[in-house]
Amino acid sequence: MAQEPLATKGNYLHIYDFHINPGSEEDFVREFEEFDYADTNPMHKSFAQVKDGVLCRDAEDPTRFYLIAEWSDIEEHARIRKILANEIKPSFIRHIVGGKFVPRYVEVVSSTPDEILNKAS
Repeated sequence: MAQEPLATKGNYLHIYDFHINPGSEEDFVREFEEFDYADTNPMHKSFAQVKDGVLCRDAEDPTRFYLIAEWSDIEEHARIRKILANEIKPSFIRHIVGGKFVPRYVEVVSSTPDEILNKAS
């Protein structure tokens, strides 16, 4: 099977950096998954979501998590994020220190072309 880049040049990643209240890490993950996998999650219904997100735990700080996903349109992501934060208010947000639910957006400016990845397989 050929390798595939994590993201495609020209798209965007959102990167959330969550610091979770100590002792609530497992509840945070459980509540995040309950919301994320539900049919009511508007992120999964957007035309602009290219690759679904992954929630990662910092290897050195068990209270720090990162949520990363690929989108073709960051304005669309920001619009939906505001709905989540202000209207839907998923329960996992209560575990975030300061309640901050705003990502950093980064543009993918380089990703390995298919012909190079295919040679590696």
